[in-house]
Amino acid sequence: MGERKVPMRRCIGCRESFPQSDLIRLTYDGTEIHVDRNGRAKGRGVYLCRNTECIEKARKSRAFNRNYKKDIREDTANAAFDEALALIKEEANGEKDI
Repeated sequence: MGERKVPMRRCIGCRESFPQSDLIRLTYDGTEIHVDRNGRAKGRGVYLCRNTECIEKARKSRAFNRNYKKDIREDTANAAFDEALALIKEEANGEKDI
């Protein structure tokens, strides 16, 4: 058998492509945006790099509005970015929940 193809996804912050497993998936269910920790949550998914600079770049450029093609409320977007930052902090402390 041939080698398995690695799925690539684009980060909404830096807009560069990376293997899907290296990124954080966020989903939008029509009302709220949440970090998808297991990769199986329902809703439209977008991806972010696992670094704070990329998350802040996405926050500043209003990346959710661009990618979801909707006017996402600022408090909803900020809550999602804060949740992603908390996930990065947890992983850095060795509390990975996978």
